[in-house]
Amino acid sequence: MTTALQMGGFVLGLIGPAAIIAATAMNNWSVKDRQGDVVTSVYTYKGLWQNCETGSSGFTECRPLYNVCGLPGTFQAVRALMIAGIVLGVFGAMIALFSLMCCKMGSMEDSSKAKMTLTAGVMFIIAGICAIAGASIYANPIVASFMMTTYNPNYGGGMGQGMEYNAEVKVDVVFLLLGGILKCVAFKGLQPDKSTYPPCQTYAFPFWFS
Repeated sequence: MTTALQMGGFVLGLIGPAAIIAATAMNNWSVKDRQGDVVTSVYTYKGLWQNCETGSSGFTECRPLYNVCGLPGTFQAVRALMIAGIVLGVFGAMIALFSLMCCKMGSMEDSSKAKMTLTAGVMFIIAGICAIAGASIYANPIVASFMMTTYNPNYGGGMGQGMEYNAEVKVDVVFLLLGGILKCVAFKGLQPDKSTYPPCQTYAFPFWFS
């Protein structure tokens, strides 16, 4: 059972960082569709690293966001949180791999593998929290722009269409959180059972009677 929990946590923890990496690299974090506009028909979508526009002709133009100093602080915080989630998730996956009971590493004791299992689980959970926090911070101004029916030039969105991809990020986070929970449960199973104690030994003492 413990081995199955370890393996399940490792697989989920491996999928989680891969999904977060893909989510961070994508450009459709926020979307504004101007189809039907009398003046122009432009499909605008924005990510963490570049903004893109697709015209009615089908031609797509993307502008990288190189000017870090000119970006809002909350936008940079989203980037930092997503990168932190990726780093923690990748390192957690590496530790989770070496902590598997089927992975033999010299004369490593089971207690060491138990500690590595717990470490990987905690790193998965923290990575998931970082990613969900980044997605939530990014979604906040989009929700505000939806409520005011305005368009935020820094984040995109408007009319609520920017929320679609943020929901996907939150789904990706589930893999990390579940993987972390399974690893923590597996750690408990790897701990030695302290409820059993060695049997008491009896000693015979000589007695002298006068």
